[in-house]
Amino acid sequence: MTDPLRRFAWLDAMELTPLWRLRSRWLISDRSAQTQTDAQTNPQDVTIDTDRSAPRYPCQQTQRQASRQPTPPQAPPEPPSSRSPERAEQIATMDWEALEAAIRRCQACPLSRERTQAVPGVGDRRARWLFVGEGPGREEDRQGEPFVGPAGKLLDEMLFALGLKRGVDVYIANAVKCRPPLNRTPHPEEIAACNPFLARQIALIAPRIIVALGKPAAFALLDEEVKIAQARGRRFDYHGIPVVVTYHPAYLLRNPADKRKAWEDLLFARRILMQQV
Repeated sequence: MTDPLRRFAWLDAMELTPLWRLRSRWLISDRSAQTQTDAQTNPQDVTIDTDRSAPRYPCQQTQRQASRQPTPPQAPPEPPSSRSPERAEQIATMDWEALEAAIRRCQACPLSRERTQAVPGVGDRRARWLFVGEGPGREEDRQGEPFVGPAGKLLDEMLFALGLKRGVDVYIANAVKCRPPLNRTPHPEEIAACNPFLARQIALIAPRIIVALGKPAAFALLDEEVKIAQARGRRFDYHGIPVVVTYHPAYLLRNPADKRKAWEDLLFARRILMQQV
């Protein structure tokens, strides 16, 4: 029988058929037969590579596996703690829009977990009078404005008696910007978390007189515990701005007999303001 290679070479010389096709078919058949023979002889020594796309060298395999691995998501940067100098310094550079946006998204203390919305403040941003209360109540939390419930109506009456009205030469804010649960008194750490916001509001407003309505407001402004009965009639100071301490309107609703004392405190604050002219 004629040697197959010589026969294929002869056909190629006569240009009757392409040599590469016949040789390839013959080699594949011969290689398959050899693989079957080896598998029958020693099955453990035969490995059939069915993945034609696999890389030929181990280093290529390692690089491909590394490129296929998903990149783990990067955790967002940790926000500054409620008392960190970096947070206070950042707030101290904000304008009104940035400040109110920061207050509304603040989560520096547990009060943010149960609020409907934060309550930054309301009024004339160039007011001479600044009234600082304790914190939002139920209606304030719902409407997003301080002193809108019964205590707010009483405060409006007090302003009217002074010849003032809400929004005109008056700004109203709170020591904490989120409602404490069940309208409880804010804790000192909650007041401390909100203090940079209040400090920035005061810096932007630059009021001529500050009236602290209740003990938490006095604590936020003066950084000390005061008793209203002992603080009445005294002039305190917040970075050069006079501060007068009086009762919170909610307290006056429960104790109407002390309304006259609160009125005397407001007259005292007005005298201090007039002395600056």
